[in-house]
Amino acid sequence: MKTLLIAINAKYIHSNLAVYSLKASAGQWKDEVEIAEYTINHLREDILADIYRRKPDVAAISCYIWNMEYVQSLLKDLKKVLPEVDIWLGGPEVSYDCEEVLVREPSVRGIMAGEGETTFRELLGWYHGEGSLAEIKGLVYRDEAGKFCRTGVREYEKLDELPFVYGDMTKFQNRIIYYESSRGCPFSCSYCLSSIDKRVRFRSLPLVKKELAFFLEQKVPQVKFVDRTFNVNHARTKELLRFIKENDNGITNFHFEISADLLDDEEIGLLNSLRPGLVQLEIGVQSTDGQVLTAIHRAVDFDVIVDKVRRIQKGRNVHQHLDLIAGLPYGTLKEFRSSFNDVYSLRPQQFQLGFLKVLKGSEMGRRAEEFGVVRTDRPPYEVLSTDWLSYGEVLKIKGIEEMVEVYYNSWQFARTVELLTEEFEDYFGLYEALADFYEEQGYNGRSHSRMERLLILREFALSLNPARQAAFDQALLMDLYAREKSKSRPAFAPDLSGRKNEIYEFYKKEAGEHQYLTGDTYEAMNARQLLNQTHLEILSEETEKWYLFDYQKRDPLTGDARIIQIQNI
Repeated sequence: MKTLLIAINAKYIHSNLAVYSLKASAGQWKDEVEIAEYTINHLREDILADIYRRKPDVAAISCYIWNMEYVQSLLKDLKKVLPEVDIWLGGPEVSYDCEEVLVREPSVRGIMAGEGETTFRELLGWYHGEGSLAEIKGLVYRDEAGKFCRTGVREYEKLDELPFVYGDMTKFQNRIIYYESSRGCPFSCSYCLSSIDKRVRFRSLPLVKKELAFFLEQKVPQVKFVDRTFNVNHARTKELLRFIKENDNGITNFHFEISADLLDDEEIGLLNSLRPGLVQLEIGVQSTDGQVLTAIHRAVDFDVIVDKVRRIQKGRNVHQHLDLIAGLPYGTLKEFRSSFNDVYSLRPQQFQLGFLKVLKGSEMGRRAEEFGVVRTDRPPYEVLSTDWLSYGEVLKIKGIEEMVEVYYNSWQFARTVELLTEEFEDYFGLYEALADFYEEQGYNGRSHSRMERLLILREFALSLNPARQAAFDQALLMDLYAREKSKSRPAFAPDLSGRKNEIYEFYKKEAGEHQYLTGDTYEAMNARQLLNQTHLEILSEETEKWYLFDYQKRDPLTGDARIIQIQNI
């Protein structure tokens, strides 16, 4: 009997940890379980055809807010082409309103609610003639008469009893590896499903170290922990940071979601001691307003977060990703602007502006009407307006979010953006004006190359203060070549066509002397090879200041080339 676990991911680079964990936990029936991963960008007809060709006896689909609409459209035809196949659903998007889902989806036999590893294994046993369906905890299903049956809540899994899901890593090439060392969260954030499970459970340290060692041996580029609060246990956090440091292979990096305010001095010291780029930290700030934080049950002092974030930054080695959420109770546009400025002042490597998702099963889902939260009826149930934030203001923040993503989070225009902040009273004002400029000039809704983005930014800068053209142009050139040896040269750049021989003579001399480019990387290179690996640029013909951009040595946090000022060429 073949059971097909179906995952429809948001992007190709993602993998679905849930289906791999279910297969690994299938026990004696593991070899009869097959995994099929797709993305929401696949044509539905192609997915339908692929499932049909695999000829499953049972199909189980993993459901989340990002794929639920896709799954629903697939279900309409799946039963038509495979009428004898039992279809089961699981995942957070169907675990909290199971009966409603079954009413809406008559082709579905049942739902695995909550943690599913043991439930799935016992369900496979039932298909092989073991026990009764009614005895399997964690199911909501329709019986032969069409009556809905709920079998009771499945107890939490013991994490050490769950098998390690990874083995053959060839199927995960160029994809993010997700890893789980704990479940549950000690906090009670009203918008989050993790707050439902307040009992934090850990996979034992010896087991975690063994599994992390596997990733390190395989030289996996990135391991992304899905633990809701990686640093909730100080002793455990320190032990894992030491292990990662001592076993660093120079390639693998680890991504953790943490509560910055919980970090102690020793943990910060450990973070400061790591190889640059070895660790990435995601820190959910959500808001810096006390009333908003109280309403969503986040007892966090932003001043403490500021202190911890800045102390980590002093090490110049850890990528930090800070988040805000728009549309929270009591969150006005003025409040969001203030929170934006507070977080932006910390200059994190990534600054994400998110929008409240009113999730099924969360406290916010139950209290949405009380807070005047109006959301979309379809997944991802994103906020449209609240008693404090109009739809127009939500749209304004969305425009700002796009500008932050393009011009801040990409780190491709960092110097120019920093220069532009001097033209505004606050940081929010810069991105608000830039979003308005895109709208006014008709640049929205179009795909732009990096060079086009740069030229639009120049147009915007000159519209603000044409007297600073020289400074803007130099910053733009520095940004352009810090990231790549651009094949096209902007029209505003100094004309170097008459200085090609002079530049080549510099490289001939450098190939022999290695005055600026030292190290084994360049020792065997001739002038032409050096020229291909680097870029020599003059930012201003008046000052005759030359800069050498070394693309073999990049900043692990920003991706920028090493930049060397040249005295003369």
